[in-house]
Amino acid sequence: MSPVSVSIVIPAYNEEDTIRACLIAALQQTVPADEIIVVDNKSTDGTAAIVHALQATYPEAPIVYLQQFELQGLIPTRNFGLDHATSEVIGRIDADSVLEPTWVEAVQKAFEDPAVAACTGPVLYYDMPLRRFGLKADDALRRALIKVTREYHLLFGSNMALRASAWRAIRDEACLDPEDELHEDIDLSLHLHANELKIAYSSDMVTGMSARRLDDSPLEFYNYVMRFERTYQRHKIRRLSVRAPMAIFLSVYPALKTVREITQLQK
Repeated sequence: MSPVSVSIVIPAYNEEDTIRACLIAALQQTVPADEIIVVDNKSTDGTAAIVHALQATYPEAPIVYLQQFELQGLIPTRNFGLDHATSEVIGRIDADSVLEPTWVEAVQKAFEDPAVAACTGPVLYYDMPLRRFGLKADDALRRALIKVTREYHLLFGSNMALRASAWRAIRDEACLDPEDELHEDIDLSLHLHANELKIAYSSDMVTGMSARRLDDSPLEFYNYVMRFERTYQRHKIRRLSVRAPMAIFLSVYPALKTVREITQLQK
């Protein structure tokens, strides 16, 4: 059986500081992606210029630049990219994600199982100390959460992939969230679950990401975590077990924020 084709969709809004490293990592894969789609959402900085420069530097690379200027926001931008992807499997990462070199290869392996509709994996926080230890801890935590949340397996938006067929199945159901109150990745997870579409987890599907969320104030971080609750309420999910990530994030925030602040002071 031939490996599935893989597109990578990257929503971007004013990401001139991170988009180059994101694209270079997407290009430097042991198995190349079939297309790498940057969806520019009304950027006013140098995001577009950087993407165009990389297209000129690597003319054979499958970098596609698209504009989604109709609506401001992650979800319409994400949807635009997923709609325009042409591969069997569509990866979705953030503009500050830095894929490990074997990411596409791991995605193809995960989707060898025809029952798998979507897959997610762990993250390596590249701007925190003890990165490889942090990766092992993140992987262990996510595997534990799979057991806790039982059938409600949750995608992580910075590191996820889904079959194009699965996206088409939930496309018109996925919440548009114009109020920007929900976790868009959790929303997708719940729609997949409602359609009995399997979400898998792969420890080999690793991406690096920034821990800049820890720079939020305690109130900002609390409001971010409460997106879980608002998403569950929107879907009328009452099960306590799916709320475990909320408790974990709130409990580890003080210690991780302190470590991050100390690390930044030492630079």
